[in-house]
Amino acid sequence: MPHVVTQACCADASCVYACPVNCIHPTPDEPDFLTSEMLYIDPATCVDCGACVSACPVGAIVPGNRIEPAHERYPAINADHYSDAATPAVRFPVDPGLRLPLAPISKPKPMASPGGEPVRVAIVGSGPSAMYAADELLRYPNVSVTIHERLDKPFGLARYGVAPDHLSTRKVMALFDEIARDDRLDILLGSELGRDITLDELQRDNHAVIYAGGAGTDRRLQVPGADLPGVASATEFVGWYNGHPDFADRRFDLSSRRVVIIGNGNVALDVARILATDPQRLASTSISRTALEALRSSMVEEIVVAARRGPEGAAFTLPELIGLADGGVDVTLDPGALDAVNATAPTDPTAAAKLQLLAELADRPRRTGPSIRLAFLRSPERFECDAAGILDGVTFGINRFDSQRGGTEPTGQVETVAAGVVLTSIGYRGVEVPGLPFDPVRGVIPNEQGRVVTSAGPIPGLYVTGWIKRGPSGFIGTNKSDSAETVARLREDLEAGQLVGPAKTSRRKRLSAH
Repeated sequence: MPHVVTQACCADASCVYACPVNCIHPTPDEPDFLTSEMLYIDPATCVDCGACVSACPVGAIVPGNRIEPAHERYPAINADHYSDAATPAVRFPVDPGLRLPLAPISKPKPMASPGGEPVRVAIVGSGPSAMYAADELLRYPNVSVTIHERLDKPFGLARYGVAPDHLSTRKVMALFDEIARDDRLDILLGSELGRDITLDELQRDNHAVIYAGGAGTDRRLQVPGADLPGVASATEFVGWYNGHPDFADRRFDLSSRRVVIIGNGNVALDVARILATDPQRLASTSISRTALEALRSSMVEEIVVAARRGPEGAAFTLPELIGLADGGVDVTLDPGALDAVNATAPTDPTAAAKLQLLAELADRPRRTGPSIRLAFLRSPERFECDAAGILDGVTFGINRFDSQRGGTEPTGQVETVAAGVVLTSIGYRGVEVPGLPFDPVRGVIPNEQGRVVTSAGPIPGLYVTGWIKRGPSGFIGTNKSDSAETVARLREDLEAGQLVGPAKTSRRKRLSAH
C-alpha cells in the first residue's frame, strides 16, 4: 500500500533522500520546491518500503492503509499531484539517472582548514534555520558550533510560532533536541547580540559567523486608526498564547462578540482556530496557561478572517485549510463568495482542491459554538473607534474580481464590521542588525547564496540563513536546504583560504540545558 504525506509535512526533504525509488516530490533541486505547499508521494512509484517514515522528523508520512479520519483527504491529494505527469513505459526499477542519493550513513571528511586547525563557527539565533545549519556543520568531524540565543529557551518559531494544537509539527523540536546533544555544539541561552556579545567578538573568536535571527517583526498595516487600543498583530497574539517571553505581559480583551483578523495566511487561520476551539481541547497542549484561562472566559462568537483577494488567491495552504475544515469548528463563507471564480476553474490541482473544499464549507450546515467567517474581496480602509477612542470596528472597501486584467479592483462600496479586537496578519519582516548590511525594501540582509555582501562584494566570514536570508517564505523544513546552501558556501570559502582563524585557541564551555 503506498505511503501518504499528510498535513504535518514540514518540507525538510529528509524523506526525499531516504526514498530509494525517487517517488517524493518536489525535491530541493526542483524549481517548485520553495513554493510547494507540501511534499507528495507518487502512489504509482512508491514501493512501500517505509524508509520515508523513519526519516520524517514530524511523523507526517503514514501507510495508506493506516490513514486516520482526520487525514482521509490526503491519499487523493498525493495522487492528484501526479495526475498530469507523463507515465514512462516502466515505472520500476527507477532509472538510476533519476534516483537521488540516499542519506549519508557516514560523516564526510573534515573541512580543510588552514593549518589543519579545528573549525569554529558561531550562529546567532536558535530557530529552525540555525539548528539545520548546526546539523549540517556538525557532519564534519573537525567543526564545533556555538549558538547564541537571546531567549531562555531555544528553537525560535518551532517553539513559539507553531500553534499548540499542531502537535505533529511541534515534534520537529525532538530533532533539534537530538542535534543539541552533540558534544561539539554549545547553546548559550540568554546571549543577545549587541547586549552580551558583539559581532566583532564573534568574528574574532570564530572562523565564521552565521546570522539566523529570522524576521523579527511583522509588516504593519498603514491605514487610519492602526494605533488604536484593540488593534494588534497576529504575531503578538501567537506569541501570547505560546508563552513567548516578549509577550508574557500582553493582554487581549476577548469580552466582545467579534474578532477580525486581516490577512488569510496560515498564521491567520491558526489564530482563528485557536479562538474558536473549545478551550478544554487545548488544555492538554503547550498553550500558555494565561492564554488558556482567557480563552475559557472568552465571549467571542465570531472570528472574521478578511483578505483583499478572492478565494482563488487565498494565502493559506491546502493542508491548513483541511485542518480548519476537519477540526470540528464552524466555518462559513459569505453567500456567493465562490461565484466569481466558478467560471475560471484553475488547472493546478492544489488550487482546485482549495476551491472544492471551500465550496464544501459553503454548503455545510452551521455548527454550534464560535464560528469562523472567511471573508474575501475585502480591503481595510480604516479602523473605527467609539467616543472614548477605543476600537469598535473596521471599515472595509469591497473589491470584485477583474475578469479582464486578473486580480481585483475596488467597487466603491464599503462595509463596516463591528469588532472589539483586530489582529493584522499580513506577513513578517526582517529587522536591521547593527554591523550588517540591510535591504530595507525586502527586509533581508543582502547575500549571495548565504554569503553576506555589500556593493563591494562578499564580507569574508559572515553568512546568513533562514528568513533573514530569503525573506519570510517556506515552511520549517524549507530551512534545511537553505542552511545547507549557506554551509556549502562557508566550506568553499574556508577551503579557499578566505577565512581567518580565531584569535584565541580556547573557548569557555557554557553548554546551556533546555
